[in-house]
Amino acid sequence: MSFADAAPAAGGSGPEPAGGPPSGSGGGEQTRKVTGHLTTGAPDFVYLPVEVPHGVREIAVAYSYDKPAVPQGTPGNACDIGIFDERGTELGGAGFRGWSGGARTEFFLRADDATPGYLPGPVNAGTWHIALGPYTVAPQGLTYEVTITLRHGPPGHTPAPVYPPERARGRGRAWYRGDNHLHSVYSDGKRTPAEIAALARAAGLDFITTSEHNTTSAHRAWDGLWGDDLLVLTGEEVTTRNGHVVAMGTDPGVFIDWRYRARDNAFGKYARAIRRAGGLVIPAHPHATCIGCNWKFGLNDADAVEVWNGPYTPDDEVTLAEWDNTLVAHARGGASWLPAVGHSDAHRDPDVVGHPQTVVWADDLSRRAIQDGIRAGRVWIAESSKIDLAFSVTGERGEHAGIGERLAVARTSQVTARLTVSGAPGCAVSFVTDQGTVYATPLPPSGTGTVSWQTTPDHAAYIRAEVRHPATTPGLPGPMAALTNPVFLDGRD
Repeated sequence: MSFADAAPAAGGSGPEPAGGPPSGSGGGEQTRKVTGHLTTGAPDFVYLPVEVPHGVREIAVAYSYDKPAVPQGTPGNACDIGIFDERGTELGGAGFRGWSGGARTEFFLRADDATPGYLPGPVNAGTWHIALGPYTVAPQGLTYEVTITLRHGPPGHTPAPVYPPERARGRGRAWYRGDNHLHSVYSDGKRTPAEIAALARAAGLDFITTSEHNTTSAHRAWDGLWGDDLLVLTGEEVTTRNGHVVAMGTDPGVFIDWRYRARDNAFGKYARAIRRAGGLVIPAHPHATCIGCNWKFGLNDADAVEVWNGPYTPDDEVTLAEWDNTLVAHARGGASWLPAVGHSDAHRDPDVVGHPQTVVWADDLSRRAIQDGIRAGRVWIAESSKIDLAFSVTGERGEHAGIGERLAVARTSQVTARLTVSGAPGCAVSFVTDQGTVYATPLPPSGTGTVSWQTTPDHAAYIRAEVRHPATTPGLPGPMAALTNPVFLDGRD
């Protein structure tokens, strides 16, 4: 085994092959260590070339890097890892073979098996590349060591993947509950797909989406876990340095690249790639405070936006306000409207699968029907399946519109917004329009009741409903229990 010299990285030195012959060169495997040092300003991705000869059955990789102490508030070292095969490292290319981010310190792959996060398949001769992603680099720099082992033997057989079906039995045209942002052991989660499927059923969900960070390896991991009662969609959380996007319901096995920043003006290309693969483009936790999580690509290419991610927090409140501004812009004729969704982003205990959950009005329980419902905004969001609601706006002559729909009536005619809620004890209901929160009232102590409010299209371009718990933080409204997408009022002269 040999390593071609990588070009020195800007802001850091290139890999330094260890001296001496490879260990195990007289037997069935070869091992070599590569070390290097990166300074602040290093490129986002550093590729270490690996020359793989004929007759290699398995590639195994382990890595480590130093973690020097840094002042409070200064990012320390964090380095992700993945691998590309002999087909190359080009953006969007076919060479992708796996990514574990910073969740693992070692991995392997061969024809018949691979570490979760990696794709089993042929180990062909040629130049492979270990991809390092220095997520953050301490002021002292980042020193890494990568150990690559090539094991020789028969090539093995790659079994045909078994992917989830695109349709479940369902209940015909109905409201279906789902969670489209979930992580398992196939990226940085701690739960197995079987555990997630069991938790989804316990949470009253009808559908879920597997959305691992920057890998499609979990698409083939759900065999036997779907059923008439649970639709499993495939997807990916495309995790860039400038924000994350859920590619919801993409075709099984389709990889969406993530190696670009907002300044590269590349996101539109990959948003189109998501749609070509049959998926929806859903920016995730746009105002999350973790490094690289804040969404910098704008919302023009989105199909929906995740306004509620996990337990409701102040950054969700910021996202909600930003989303509401897009509704105002749409009502003034300046932009398309963008539906809101909510997902758990559950990784491990105590994260709750289905908190929150997206509730979609769909023609049936299928990939296309669920996506059509989300795209149309026929969606409301709940913290759990204990909450149920119905929201509509009616006109003086019996005109009617539900969530995500439009009501066309005279500008000065009276309309009535009506929200019926159950399962929300201690909560209050509010109606929100382009003028802000215009009406609020507590629910009965049981958490079940109907609230009505009247207005005209002259005074409200849209109406949406919120159900909130009592406030817990001074100066902020209470945590969300449920919220709806709007009903738009199209006033006629």
